[in-house]
Amino acid sequence: MHRNGPTQDIDESALSVTAPKEQAAGVTAVAVSLTRAVGEMGVIRTARTLARVNQVHGFDCPGCAWPEPTGHRRPAEFCENGAKAVAEEATLRTVTPEFFAAHSVDELAGKSGYWLGQQGRLTHPMVLRPGATHYTPIAWDDAYRLVADHLGALASPDEAVFYTSGRTSNETAFLYQLLVRAFGTNNLPDCSNMCHESSGAALVSSIGIGKGSVSIDDFAAADLIIVAGQNPGTNHPRMLSALANAKEQGAKIVAINPLPETGLLGFRDPQTVKGFTSGVSIADDFLQIRLGGDMALFQALGRLLFEAEDRAPGTVVDREFVDAHCAGFAEYEKQVRAVDFDTVLEATGLTMAELERTARRMTESKNIIICWAMGLTQQVHGVATIEEATNLLLLRGMIGKPGAGVCPVRGHSNVQGDRTMGIWEKMPEPFLAALDQEFGIVSPRKHGFDTVDAIRAMRDGRASVFFGMGGNFVSATPDTEVTEAALRTCALTVQVSTKLNRSHVVHGSTALILPTLGRTDKDLRDGVKQQVSVEDSMSMVHLSTGRLDPVSKYLRSEVAIVCDLALTLFGADHPVPWATFRRDYDTIRDAISRVVPGCADYNTRVRARNGFVLPHPPRDSREFRTSTGKANFAVNELHWTPVPAGRLILQTLRSHDQYNTTIYGLDDRYRGVHGGRKVVLVHPDDITELGFAENDLVDVISEWTDGTERSVEGFRLIGYPTPRGNAAAYYPETNPLVPLDHVAARSNTPVSKSVTIRLQRASHE
Repeated sequence: MHRNGPTQDIDESALSVTAPKEQAAGVTAVAVSLTRAVGEMGVIRTARTLARVNQVHGFDCPGCAWPEPTGHRRPAEFCENGAKAVAEEATLRTVTPEFFAAHSVDELAGKSGYWLGQQGRLTHPMVLRPGATHYTPIAWDDAYRLVADHLGALASPDEAVFYTSGRTSNETAFLYQLLVRAFGTNNLPDCSNMCHESSGAALVSSIGIGKGSVSIDDFAAADLIIVAGQNPGTNHPRMLSALANAKEQGAKIVAINPLPETGLLGFRDPQTVKGFTSGVSIADDFLQIRLGGDMALFQALGRLLFEAEDRAPGTVVDREFVDAHCAGFAEYEKQVRAVDFDTVLEATGLTMAELERTARRMTESKNIIICWAMGLTQQVHGVATIEEATNLLLLRGMIGKPGAGVCPVRGHSNVQGDRTMGIWEKMPEPFLAALDQEFGIVSPRKHGFDTVDAIRAMRDGRASVFFGMGGNFVSATPDTEVTEAALRTCALTVQVSTKLNRSHVVHGSTALILPTLGRTDKDLRDGVKQQVSVEDSMSMVHLSTGRLDPVSKYLRSEVAIVCDLALTLFGADHPVPWATFRRDYDTIRDAISRVVPGCADYNTRVRARNGFVLPHPPRDSREFRTSTGKANFAVNELHWTPVPAGRLILQTLRSHDQYNTTIYGLDDRYRGVHGGRKVVLVHPDDITELGFAENDLVDVISEWTDGTERSVEGFRLIGYPTPRGNAAAYYPETNPLVPLDHVAARSNTPVSKSVTIRLQRASHE
């Protein structure tokens, strides 16, 4: 039975505000999960589907990349947002050709992203011809020919952009980058460019590999876990179970965040008896830092650690590790010993007592993990900030030992696997050489466009074909007006999608929608069930098997779409065996085993109960493949973010009812926001000082260094315990405020956590 989506869109006048919650999850999370799931999937489909999420022979949750336990897995191995993600994908609602016949593109463009997503699963390939007002059906073969003709007409392969979402499987990612490089370009922007690119740049420089060094089992062995710039309660809820378990083993947890995030303060695990009563207080310390003050904090902690070493020589600095495995120590020591504490206190908004207590926790701990997410990466100096956090671990010898290390917590499921499989605009020479040897092609060596540069290229007329493998490019990227105008200059835009989103109504002269299978869907080839694989945030690779009957016979897997397009574009005599790959995914994994480092014997190892872990030289053997052959202490000039008079510094963030650009509902119950999304969270004293009152409607204007301004209208002011001078609001509604050129040094990541804004009375009540 198929269902239609809701007809009503968001009504911001219905927005209400209550006090923020003090504890996350619990019975309420269970009730919300089941209500949303049953509403989308029905009772039987809900029971069949949720029982298989993150299970050994089930499918990988399409939400976050938090790893599964290596031992016993609980019957409900998912969180509230995971249940919402599954329900969103496995919904019985459908978007058919009749839907497109009833709704013009202009009408759909006037709807919110929430409304578009709520309409259901796409069922047929659709095309929007030049000058047409409605999408119409197109046969798959005709769609492939249309794409191939546009690509073949380009003056250079570099005039095409091939974007990738984090949900793409390893098999699809490997074939997709192979197609793109066989075509002749490295224009492979992906969602990593907008999230953890700063982590990769920092870690490659510091330890020689852009991935975290810890496993899920290390959390139970840690005695200090620092969680900086991350909100696990909303973005990675299953992480709360790992933190609660670490607490039971005696670990101390320090939360560093501008906002008091409910999950880090209190957690009720709904699968334990305690979760139904009192719950667990997660954070032992909450350091409410000002936006942009993290580098100052980490440098100050470095100075305090050296001063503790002075008082008790040989007890703080791990000299054996530093002397054997590190470079640049003396320069780092000189830098941080000169850090001015008055500057640090101004930059962070913290007290000296808080700094000293945190440093004392670090000196007393034998096993330290530092976790972080977008709060660090999406800063102007995000790369340097992460290097400073890594410096602290190197100083204490906390790399390459159990219970210790760096832990960048990735967002989207398999975003890390995409990079491993070659989705990057500047893959290293050994990977490209292995690819060429395996398939008899010549991969281009010129670096391609990342996400920001791809937008610039389309804007400037240097790229005219955009191909999106999943995701919602328009809503995920910064500077919305500029991004939308850039896409509209294209001759062709193609979106491989499961659900309708904003990127389908912001299009080139010709536009294609290619409907694909999701993680939950059964994928049969000649009657044989196929499996795909993914890599989690901690380098574990495992299989994922969908089991639901697809909602339409016209859906094709991402693997099939890539292979069919390649056959149309290159012909049947191409050296890559596209037809074989399409029939049998094991043959793809065999090719991966010969090309991708660490993936030898892929097909055998991935079928183990927990899959297999990719090699990580710093973790495995304290081997650091950097320019010096050692782990590098970074030396960075101290930067922080002052607040101009009469202005605020804005960070954009998710509500509890969304994952990335997918809006599941209109409540952010942990922060007490209900029934709407156009809000700005500001300290009550700042609201008064700026001449406003709580619940006022305001327009938000961002100010950029070149004098240009951007604005969004009709946002409600909510008094919230933010640091003075800071503000927070949801994306994608506030993405228009982030200038395209406001990017992190060395990573080109959009800086969505440090936007200078001013508020003015709403121009339209």
